Amino acid sequence: MNMGMKDIVILGIETSCDETSAAVVANGRKVLSNIIASQVDLHAEYGGVVPEIASRKHVELILPVIDSALNEAGIALEDVDAVAVTYGPGLVGALLVGVTAAKAIAAALDKPLIKVHHIEGHIAANYISHPDLEPPYISLVASGGHSHIVHVKDYLDFEVLGMTRDDAAGEVFDKIARVLDLGYPGGPVIDKQAKLGNPKAIHFPRVNFTDGSYDFSFSGLKTAVINFVNTARQKGDELNIPDICASFQQAVVDVLVDHTLKAAVNLNVKKIVIAGGVASNSLLRETLQRKAKKAGMEALFPAPILCTDNAAMIAAAGYYSFLKGEFADLTLNAVPYLVIGEGHKQ
Repeated sequence: MNMGMKDIVILGIETSCDETSAAVVANGRKVLSNIIASQVDLHAEYGGVVPEIASRKHVELILPVIDSALNEAGIALEDVDAVAVTYGPGLVGALLVGVTAAKAIAAALDKPLIKVHHIEGHIAANYISHPDLEPPYISLVASGGHSHIVHVKDYLDFEVLGMTRDDAAGEVFDKIARVLDLGYPGGPVIDKQAKLGNPKAIHFPRVNFTDGSYDFSFSGLKTAVINFVNTARQKGDELNIPDICASFQQAVVDVLVDHTLKAAVNLNVKKIVIAGGVASNSLLRETLQRKAKKAGMEALFPAPILCTDNAAMIAAAGYYSFLKGEFADLTLNAVPYLVIGEGHKQ
């Protein structure tokens, strides 16, 4: 990678939800440090993320986390070439903590400030895990707040082919886990239970739109599972938790994989990458790999730690904006409902 040229070292900052993270990444792919302070235990008792608690915690953690990232990377703040930060989408109070810190550092150092879209960050996590990966490819982004199918035509050229019309995949995992009293976050606990159950035990609905759309809809599935559970409880029937988890998870994965493969086939793209928190789901990984292989395609996903919200992926994404000279000025603000690809349109 390094052909006698100086490494481009980027400090990444991510505070879009309940992880405070800072990372140092060289040349978009080599992680020198990636510090993640998770607040998951703080929010667990509420069964979801409480925005005010998240913002306050980010304020406490942001500077120590940045210090740790620089220490672990063995560099001084002056040595970074640019600061990349998530500016949306996410919780506005949480985003503002990262954006404010990034602006202050960029201003103090007189270094470029790079704004990064959170989902573009998730996609870029794959460049770290797969140093040879280059666009074009199709990416399935599935996390607590997002379910997208994106055609990544080039490093900064994204076209959203499909997205959820209601609940995101990760959100439904959280809600079903709550109904079954399995705890928070829902993804890992359901994945674990599902391994002990029969995915064909209960047939839950899978929504495919008749207009040929790649969009997802999970609210009907969520309602069906909740109704199933409530009916059983009213009748005093014993719930087979592993079977419910396995059948529900199968329904989510079937739809995610089918729509993603359909998009790849229709656009004749041979590479599919998964990104986001749900990308660490074992059934999703295994199913997509198997079906992609059958269709003569390759399926890739990041290391599990890079599936969660982290700053290394933000620095990786920011590197490509750096190469293009796409910098933000100090009026940068948090944009909680940011659309993917929007920040690159000049």
